[in-house]
Amino acid sequence: MTINAHQQWLVDFYKHRNWYQYSPFVHVAILTEEVGEVSRAVRTNEIGRDHPGEKTATTAEKRANLKEELADTLDLVLVLSSLYDIDAQDLLKASEKKLTARFKGEK
Repeated sequence: MTINAHQQWLVDFYKHRNWYQYSPFVHVAILTEEVGEVSRAVRTNEIGRDHPGEKTATTAEKRANLKEELADTLDLVLVLSSLYDIDAQDLLKASEKKLTARFKGEK
């Protein structure tokens, strides 16, 4: 699946669930929550949780959780870009263009 196909799939899914109608502010709030979950997953992978109320996760479980949270974050970015009629592929091109121009001449 291409990133553009996934973006369209997300839009259709969000519309079906009646989530797409929310304002960008709501989607940013959800994105912020997801970024926090990525932070927690990275911490768990790097230094652990050391929380008496939680079972110790296996390496595979920690990695799976990180993957899930990164995917959730990516999905919210793609939904937000769609709300502003920004093509997902254009996000990748903009990133490469910006970094290439910023660090021109470096190898």
